[in-house]
Amino acid sequence: MQEVEPSFRESVDLMFDRAMAHLDLSPGLAAKIKVCNSTYTVRFGVRLRGEIKTFTGYRSVHSEHMEPVKGGIRYALSVHQDEVEALAALMTYKCALVETPFGGSKGGLCIDPREWDEHELEQITRRFAYELIKRDLIHPAQNVPAPDMGTGEREMAWIADQYARMNTTDINAKACVTGKPPHAGGIQGRVEATGRGVQYALREFFRYPEDVAKAHLSGGLEGKKVVVQGLGNVGYHAAKFLSLEDGCKVIAVAERDGAVVNDAGVDIEALKAHLNATKGSVQGFAGGRIIDSAAALELACDILIPAAMEGVIHKGNAARIQAPLILEAANGPITFGADEILREKGVVIIPDLYANAGGVTVSYFEWVKNLSHIRFGRMQRRAEEARSRILVEELERLSSDQGLGWSLAEDFKERFLQGSDELALVRSGLDDTMRGAYQAMRREWYARPGIDLRVAAYIVSISRVAQTYRSKGL
Repeated sequence: MQEVEPSFRESVDLMFDRAMAHLDLSPGLAAKIKVCNSTYTVRFGVRLRGEIKTFTGYRSVHSEHMEPVKGGIRYALSVHQDEVEALAALMTYKCALVETPFGGSKGGLCIDPREWDEHELEQITRRFAYELIKRDLIHPAQNVPAPDMGTGEREMAWIADQYARMNTTDINAKACVTGKPPHAGGIQGRVEATGRGVQYALREFFRYPEDVAKAHLSGGLEGKKVVVQGLGNVGYHAAKFLSLEDGCKVIAVAERDGAVVNDAGVDIEALKAHLNATKGSVQGFAGGRIIDSAAALELACDILIPAAMEGVIHKGNAARIQAPLILEAANGPITFGADEILREKGVVIIPDLYANAGGVTVSYFEWVKNLSHIRFGRMQRRAEEARSRILVEELERLSSDQGLGWSLAEDFKERFLQGSDELALVRSGLDDTMRGAYQAMRREWYARPGIDLRVAAYIVSISRVAQTYRSKGL
C-alpha cells in the first residue's frame, strides 16, 4: 500500500514544527503563531450567458501580528480552503523573513479563467471583490491582496476600482490592492518582481563559495544548466533574466502538456510567444525536442526551478531528481516527504518563503507609494543628475587645465549622469531585501549544525513574529 503524503497545509505545519524544535517558545505562543486566525468562504451568483452561475471564493487570514495582512488572490479550479490557509501561513513567514510590515493572508476563487471572456471575468471579479470589501477583507489598512496564479494587473485594477466605488472618500483607496498596472496606481517593476527576486536570490547564494560547495557546485552562475518548470509570470522572468543577464543556460522548460528540451539553451522569448499563441501548449514548438513534463524535473542539471504549482516534487519522484540545487520559485513545490528524501541526498533547497518573496517585497513598495501619493524618484532624480554633472564637469576641467590628456568615456558619463528612476529604485530595494533576508537565514544555517536553509528561514520568521506578539503583551 502506497504511503499517503501530508497535504500542502500539513506540510507547512510539519515544516513549522521542524523549526520549532530549535526555538525556546512557550507552547501557547507557538500555537498562536501556527494556527490560522480565520477563513471567510463566500458563495455568490453572477448572471452570465443567460443564467445564474454560482462561484465559491475564500479569503484566509493566518496572522494579524502586523496589519494590514497581505497575500495574493489566485484563480484556479484547484482552489480549496486548505490550500488557501497553507498559502496564508507561508505569507506570514515570508513577510517576516523579508521584513515587510504585514501579516499573512491569501485568497482564491474556484474558477478556470480561460473558460470566460474578459467582460465575464470582470463581472465575476467585481462581485467577488464586493463580497470581500464589504467585510473589510479588502482594505488599505487591514487586508491588501495582490496577483497570484491566474490573476494579474487587469484583475487588480478591477478590484481597486470596485473598492474606490464603494469607498468614495477614502484618499488611500489605491492602496487596497497591489500589483496594479502603473497607470492605475501600480509601480514599475511589479510584474517582473518575483522572477527578479529569484535571480537576486541565486546571485546572493552564489556570492558565498562555501554555500555553493554545499550544493556540490563551484564558480558562479555563468554557464550553469537550469531547468524551469512553469513559464508563467515567475518562471518566464526568472528564465529570461538568468539567461540574458547571468549567462545561465536554460536547457529545459516544462509546461502542463510537455517540456521543451534544448541542450544549447531554450529561446525563452520564442517559447513564450509560442505559448501565448497556443493558449499554453508547447506542442509544435520548433526550438527543441518535446518530452513529458514530469520527466523534465528529473533531467541532469545544476539548478532546478519549480515555478508553477505546489507538490510537483513528491515521494514518487524525489529520489530521481538529479539537480544538486533546487530553488522554489513556486509556493510549496516540494512536499514534506520529498523534502526529507532530498535532504538525505544532500540536495540544497533555497526555500519558497525566501526565493519567491520578490513579489510581496515590491508589493510593499507599491503600497507605500500609494499611501505617500508620489512616485519614487520624482523628488530626487534630477537633483542626483545635477550633482553628478558638477563632478563630471570638474573632472573634465581639471584634465583640460592640467594637460593630463585623458577624458571620460561617453558611456560612463551617460550612466553616471543618469539619476535613479522608479524602476531603478525598486530593483535596488528588492536586491537589498533579498540580500538581507539571505544573510539572516545563512547566520542560522551556520549557527545550528544539521539544519537546512528551510529550517533556517522558518527560525528567522517565527522568531520575528514571536517578538511582535511579545511586544503586544502576549
